[in-house]
Amino acid sequence: MKWTASSRRPMAHTGSHGPACACQARMSYTPVSRRKFLAGAGAIGAASLLPGSARAQGAKPKVVDTHHHFYAPAYMKAWLDWEDARKIPHFTSQVGWTREKAVEELDKNGVTTGVLSLASTPGQWFGLDAAGAGQMSRSCAEFGAEMVRDFKGRFGLFAPLSMIDIDATLKEIEYVFDTLKADGVGLQSNYGDKWLGNPVYKPVFEELNRRKAVVYVHPLVAACCGQLSVGAFPAVLEVPHDTTRTVTSLLLSGTLTRLRDIKWLFSHAGGTIPMLAGRIQAFYGHSTRGEQGAFTEESIADEFRRLHYDTANATSAPTMAALMKLVPVSQITFGSDYPYFPVSQIETLRKMGLPAADMQAIESGNVTRLVPRLSA
Repeated sequence: MKWTASSRRPMAHTGSHGPACACQARMSYTPVSRRKFLAGAGAIGAASLLPGSARAQGAKPKVVDTHHHFYAPAYMKAWLDWEDARKIPHFTSQVGWTREKAVEELDKNGVTTGVLSLASTPGQWFGLDAAGAGQMSRSCAEFGAEMVRDFKGRFGLFAPLSMIDIDATLKEIEYVFDTLKADGVGLQSNYGDKWLGNPVYKPVFEELNRRKAVVYVHPLVAACCGQLSVGAFPAVLEVPHDTTRTVTSLLLSGTLTRLRDIKWLFSHAGGTIPMLAGRIQAFYGHSTRGEQGAFTEESIADEFRRLHYDTANATSAPTMAALMKLVPVSQITFGSDYPYFPVSQIETLRKMGLPAADMQAIESGNVTRLVPRLSA
């Protein structure tokens, strides 16, 4: 297996799970008009903001980054050891990550709060067994909770769950919410090539639904697909597709329709969901897939519309146009994918000509509706 320091993605070894980033839109079923956005997106190179924007009026906007990675010491060591054993170059900005540098990055870009989550963990918890994975997940959750306490107002936490031993994972849910007071949980799009719609995860999602939890989902290069390459790094194509795989698995398994109280947040503008939504509707809009009976094209569109999506590494004009045809602005949150991509992506969004109210919703309004604690 060969990774490069710039890609952070496996070039050959199909069982690896590297950190994730990338994204990318035929949809005509969202009734919400985005003419102002599309006009502005066509002129994305313009450097000025709309006169009516919060920034132009001199007010300092509240901004929450919902896609902000962190590294507990044991987790960082396991990651670097895993790469060293495979002669994989380290990603410099990850190696240099510290709690203090994370705060500096927020300050430099005028971002109020970063919601902490794990990146795509290599080798399904570095090849640890269920007990080891549970211990690693616990150490990460506690370290993240400590950051929330130590830097008042600067961080939130999507606590990881190990997801290997289901009974142990249910106990983890109790601990991260009742003891650590996490803002939600952070999951990977698959674990050992079991995507989130797999029946094995049904008890986990039933408990998260009972708690009306925010469930943030980060993709990775699936073990099956690391060598599906046309010369591009696997992350370029496979990472966004893995979000699409897991969203589709949740749809077809009936999880989305059955468990209505989970508040889902998916990375990178939903991966390739904006482009493939119409195709999924065409294939399954008249079928009887799913536990709740037959889908219709509109019911599938409704499911996609009620999910939430972040903007991490997805702030190009075509990607944002596609996302905003798929969902209303109320479903979009700002995300950066720090430290792999810069928090300064917020400025790219601000140059797209969005109406001031839409920009405020993406910057913080939508996520504070999901996590009211972050509105303070």
